[in-house]
Amino acid sequence: MQPTRERPTLEAVARVAGVSRATVSRVVNGSPKVAEPIRAAVQRAVDELGYIPNPAARSLVTQRTDSVALVLPESAGRVFSDDPFFPSIIHGVSQELDAADKQLVLMMTNTVAGYERVERYTTARHVDGVLFASTHGADPLPGQLARLGIPVVVTGRPLGRSPVPYVDVDHVGGVRAAVRHLLDSGRTRIATIAGPQDMIAGIDRLAGYRAELAGSDRRSIVAVGDFTRESGQLAMRQLLEDDPLLDAVFAASDLMAHGALATLRAMGRRVPQDVAVVGFDDFELSRYSDPPLTTVRQPILDLGRELARQLLRAIAGQEAAPATILPTELVVRASA
Repeated sequence: MQPTRERPTLEAVARVAGVSRATVSRVVNGSPKVAEPIRAAVQRAVDELGYIPNPAARSLVTQRTDSVALVLPESAGRVFSDDPFFPSIIHGVSQELDAADKQLVLMMTNTVAGYERVERYTTARHVDGVLFASTHGADPLPGQLARLGIPVVVTGRPLGRSPVPYVDVDHVGGVRAAVRHLLDSGRTRIATIAGPQDMIAGIDRLAGYRAELAGSDRRSIVAVGDFTRESGQLAMRQLLEDDPLLDAVFAASDLMAHGALATLRAMGRRVPQDVAVVGFDDFELSRYSDPPLTTVRQPILDLGRELARQLLRAIAGQEAAPATILPTELVVRASA
């Protein structure tokens, strides 16, 4: 058996490069305060010896973990369900963090104990910054972390006053375009399946629906779901019981729209001849529904990327944009 080769040390690199240990430390930790010829000599020594920086020691020097937490206040069952929103957000965040050589720490919780665990982990500075997606209510944790000096960015305009930067999409404008499309196509009794009213996406999408109908003197016909397919099925049945003559429905998520399509089919209503249906998301599966779904496209992958970009700016000591709003687009297909 050959003897195990000892791991090269900073001291060994310093001897080969002909500089001090402190200079080597500055180079491997990315300090700009080193002349280029010296930096090159240290890099040659690092390459020659195969030196690999110790992450724990580097963290002590830089006060950075090179890790970022993405907190999803949802159960694992919900995150890994058939809702493509969460995988798309995670994918977008991961792309930006990978490019910046940062590690993603995914934290999911919908319990008090789990939320307390998230709070302990993040306040102990195990990560350099925290992203929040899918928050419910006036969540106090993002603001608490921000006040402790921890970089934080959230998805969705926070409910109430908050010092935390956020990234969101134009919910109101997207929904108004969808309802205007239904009105322009001659629909007169337009209902909505609203999203949960403890989330800004649910609140703003209902506000957009009501604002566009108000301008046309049409009355609101509302049922509330939770963005899932099952809630869309139940809400659609409730709406038809409340108003059997309705001729259009805007659902605040594609999954709820698919649930509505299933109920309409089961109750003998033709889409779009009897009832037009519009969703919100433009998930890939909406292209292949029966009929293909007219929907409002929100750029979820870009939302995740921008979320990570703003946090990386804050971690680097730059000021994150207080609010970033991404555009939405109405995609017209056969359902409306």
